Amino acid sequence: MARIITVIGRKNAGKTTLTVALSAELVRRGKRVMTIKHGHHPAEVDKEGTDSWRHFNEGRAERTIIAGPAIRVLFDRAADDYDPLSLARHYLDDADIVIAEGYRAAPLPKIEVFRKGTGTGPIYDPAGANAREWVALVTDEWHHPPVSGGPVILRFSDTIWLHTLASLAWERALLL
Repeated sequence: MARIITVIGRKNAGKTTLTVALSAELVRRGKRVMTIKHGHHPAEVDKEGTDSWRHFNEGRAERTIIAGPAIRVLFDRAADDYDPLSLARHYLDDADIVIAEGYRAAPLPKIEVFRKGTGTGPIYDPAGANAREWVALVTDEWHHPPVSGGPVILRFSDTIWLHTLASLAWERALLL
């Protein structure tokens, strides 16, 4: 059964870097990893006038697949459904684990990446209604002691932070 977890953080905190590192570590462990990247604007992965663009846009096809050596791209018309659980269940249900980057408001287990230079503080609020969703906070600086019942605090300077994080992500990810 597939699992899902999300990586969140402020702008330029390193969400993509952390997602890629976590994904690679889980793949190294033999897991089938799939990812979702949240975007605030329509993805542009094709150019107007190309055959594939014309299939999807001029032909108004419901779905178009660009099939080439070793990679396929699917264009799919869908309602504006940004729900990572629905997306994972629809497209990625054969994964061992899905790592969704973004989706801060989704009711999912969360790994937050926080860098001192990117904001006033972490998003994590121990008094927040969703505080129990936090699995870990990965940071370059954290002077506060861990909050009882709060997320595990991992520092980039720790020697085995990624190994520990991969284990936590696997154990605490939500089953689809």
